[in-house]
Amino acid sequence: MNAIIGALIVFFAVFGGYVLEHGNLAMLYQPVELLIIGGAAAGALIISSPVKILKALGKSMKGVLSPKHYDSKKYIEVLMLLYEIFNKMRKEGIIAVEAHVEDPMKSEIFKRYPEILKNKRTLDFICDSIKTLLSIEITPYEFDNLLEVDIASNTEEQSIPYHRIAKTADALPGLGIVAAVLGVVLTMAKINEPPEVLGHSIGAALVGTFLGVLLCYGFVGPFATLLEHQIKEEEAYYHVIRIALVSFVARSVPQIAIEFARRAIPESERPGFNELEKIIKGKK
Repeated sequence: MNAIIGALIVFFAVFGGYVLEHGNLAMLYQPVELLIIGGAAAGALIISSPVKILKALGKSMKGVLSPKHYDSKKYIEVLMLLYEIFNKMRKEGIIAVEAHVEDPMKSEIFKRYPEILKNKRTLDFICDSIKTLLSIEITPYEFDNLLEVDIASNTEEQSIPYHRIAKTADALPGLGIVAAVLGVVLTMAKINEPPEVLGHSIGAALVGTFLGVLLCYGFVGPFATLLEHQIKEEEAYYHVIRIALVSFVARSVPQIAIEFARRAIPESERPGFNELEKIIKGKK
């Protein structure tokens, strides 16, 4: 929703300011210029992106319009899930959670956290990590490296659409110049026409440069920045889970492992110590 509101503000600020200066909106209506710029940008994007990346781009743009928010509630939910799992492992042994991570959809622990059950990536990250502990003996250092590799790999893949959109944004001013140059070429063919005809033709050509710059800095560039922010938010979320898991493997008691993870939550979304302690006491 914020992305739509921001785009509308950019649109009305630019074109509203133009009208307030007694500009003629009809002069800015140049669909052919928009076709040249938009079509060339789309074509270049298709050239540089395999089908898999194009699908990921579509998914990412959908995510920009309805983004996931990793707020305090989401962090508390995942920390409480991990606390329950750690407590069970500590009291009954690691083998006690095998059935829960093998089929989390049937697990009484996981069923208490429906939002996590809906998130396949989070579910796989937690369950696969615990399955690793069940299958092999691993040091905390090696386990930490393993989880970091997982997070880095996922983040790199998630970043591909962002890089494609950012590169497209960077290309838009240049494509605007291409449209403007073509407009100048058409104007030169009218060199014998009266000044008012030439002026209209040159104005239409300059709209190409205007549109390229506006699309870059007013719309596509900010969308890429928003996508980058969402990727970093998701990365921070998984690092919090990583720290909880590694702390527990390093022999921390469940409550201390959760406290390590709480300290890793970005401060703007971090639940207070007393708030989390109260929730933990309610689980005992």
